[in-house]
Amino acid sequence: MSGQQTTDRRLWLLLGVAGLLSVAWLLATMVLVGSTLEAVERNTVWALLGERLVLVLLTWGAGMAAIAWALKRWFDHWVTPSVQLAEEAQVLLRTDVVRTLKPKGNVETQVLADLFNQLVGQREELREQMMRKVQEAAQGIEAEKSRLAALMSELTQSVVVCNLDGRVLLYNNRARMQFRALSQTPGVAGGAELIGLGRSIYGVFDRKLVTHALENIQQRMLRGAAQPSAQFVTTTPAGQLLRVQMAPVRATQGVSAEDGSDLTGFVLMLDNITRDFEAESAKDQVLLSLTEGSRAALGNMQAALDILDYPDLEPAMRERFLGVIREETTALSQRISALETGSTTNLKTRWPLEDMLGADLVNAAARRIEVVTGLNANAAEVDAGLWLKVESFSLLQVLVYLAGRLKDEFAVKFVQLRLSTAASSAGKAQLDLVWTGQAMSTETVMSWEMDAMRTGGEATRLTVRDVIERHAGAFWFERERVRHQAFFRLLLPLANPQEQAEKAALLPSDSRPEYYDFDLFKTTELTRSLDDRLLTDLSYTVFDTETTGLNPSQGDEIIQIGAARIVNNKLLRQESFEQLVDPKRSIPEAGIPIHGIRPEMVLGQPTIDQVLPAFHTFAQDTVLVAHNAAFDMRFLQLKQAQTGAVFDHPVLDTLLLSALVHPNQDSHRLEALAERFNVTIVGRHTALGDAMVTAEAFLKLIPLLAEKGIHTLGEAREASQKTFYARLKY
Repeated sequence: MSGQQTTDRRLWLLLGVAGLLSVAWLLATMVLVGSTLEAVERNTVWALLGERLVLVLLTWGAGMAAIAWALKRWFDHWVTPSVQLAEEAQVLLRTDVVRTLKPKGNVETQVLADLFNQLVGQREELREQMMRKVQEAAQGIEAEKSRLAALMSELTQSVVVCNLDGRVLLYNNRARMQFRALSQTPGVAGGAELIGLGRSIYGVFDRKLVTHALENIQQRMLRGAAQPSAQFVTTTPAGQLLRVQMAPVRATQGVSAEDGSDLTGFVLMLDNITRDFEAESAKDQVLLSLTEGSRAALGNMQAALDILDYPDLEPAMRERFLGVIREETTALSQRISALETGSTTNLKTRWPLEDMLGADLVNAAARRIEVVTGLNANAAEVDAGLWLKVESFSLLQVLVYLAGRLKDEFAVKFVQLRLSTAASSAGKAQLDLVWTGQAMSTETVMSWEMDAMRTGGEATRLTVRDVIERHAGAFWFERERVRHQAFFRLLLPLANPQEQAEKAALLPSDSRPEYYDFDLFKTTELTRSLDDRLLTDLSYTVFDTETTGLNPSQGDEIIQIGAARIVNNKLLRQESFEQLVDPKRSIPEAGIPIHGIRPEMVLGQPTIDQVLPAFHTFAQDTVLVAHNAAFDMRFLQLKQAQTGAVFDHPVLDTLLLSALVHPNQDSHRLEALAERFNVTIVGRHTALGDAMVTAEAFLKLIPLLAEKGIHTLGEAREASQKTFYARLKY
């Protein structure tokens, strides 16, 4: 946006002084002349002047206009160029911008501009010399970093490193792809809203899960464990099952403080085991079909044996063939029985018991029951702080199997899940599957417990009793006559926080991915309000929108959103958000040459209902930054009721900040900022291209704001509201 150039206040001051002096001179002259005249002469003069007073005022006004014009020309030639030169020189001094200042104004100012350019050239020459020396000294370190980055990029294991606040410091490409697969909206901007440097891991994992695992590690460190680690299984908001292994990041290698204070962060290794469970279930189904089919074939063979008993066959021949067939039949039956027994034993111990938040297990079971059986299921009376030591896959099968049989045999329409500590059994939790309906006999419960579990199209050779024995628990049926309810109760082991993890489960310490920022270990107190936080300490989402027009309140719609993140004063180009939006209306022809987005490009793209929630997640826990932010924010705010995405983030506007630090510049349009800060414009009038330019300009503005005593977010917001452009409304 081009700006209305503000007039230098000193010009108004000089004009005021000149006006006062001229009036004072005119009055003094009139008094002096009047003192030399007689009374009659003075009356005659005043009578003559009174009739021509308008002419006198016009003459005085013309003189003042001439003085104003002369002062303005003088300012434009002598004062304004020097002020603009000072502002532009400040950019060169306080940032890493390298550009040539354009000579303007009087000869002296042009000479000064040339001297500034020479000094900048000398500074850059010295800087290049210093950089060459630093690069030479760091060649060995860079080679090592490159080797480690190459190793990490080839790892098939997802690795994420966080500080104690849960902020992501490091992740590899495998983790980047896995987190995007966990997105609830993978079709919007490639699911880019979950993973990123400085982003909170608690957007994916419940904070209680990570806290519990950290407490386990700290206890093991206090006991002197050389390789402490912890692991847990959890569900993600997208319904995926993850196995997570955690290892500590210490301040110094090989040294452990008595209170564990050397713990500065943690490493997470992630495995999505959802597909593994599905694959194993499919294998079980195949094996079960094989064994059942073999039994059918054996039955047919036995029938054939019976036919051979007809009396017209010779006795010796009959006995010979019968003996051979019986031997083969017996051997085949023994082999199949051995295979089935071994496979069942395998099933019981295939997955290890792992720490899992009980609420996660209950929520996963409720979703699974609804999907497989069609029953309505919900969680009731769940102790949110309980941790279980369980094998979640087989437990989910048990709960789904029992719910399915309740539906098929007793026409149950609704089930509930309860979880609490078992009062009568130390170290155990009780998980109840509750329903309202017909009573059942003890014989029925025992048969369900001993039958191989089948639900819908899924089957396994495991029984409920097998799973309960695997957990060293118990299973029974009870009725609550007061509530007219019945329930199955499963006794399950609670997690033991003191249990030692295996040493072989640790993450190797000599790994580093391609996405990292170790400076984020130096975290500030998160309890401080954002307004009191330093601008250099905050994370930012710099965004831009392309729209069908300039009137959001009159039906214009967003057709593209682009955003980039700034973390730890660095622009993370690889962590961007870019998405076309179907506006569900026509795109005016007049705007297409500007933004380049044609109607066929947005056809079939996600609508704003899908895009804005994903962008809201991408911008979580950050400050929003835009150029002429009032325009973009108006579009977002008008969609709050429709999308449910409330953008109550703090907002900074580079237009206002530019006017704040450079009040005497002719323009504050984005192109003018890019030229002033020597930012290369790529993709102008595309949402992501403009967001990138805005982000680079914003990074250059931060040190200039500090020069004016503006260091915190609150100070920047307050100062911005005092500028001329803060009055703009949309």
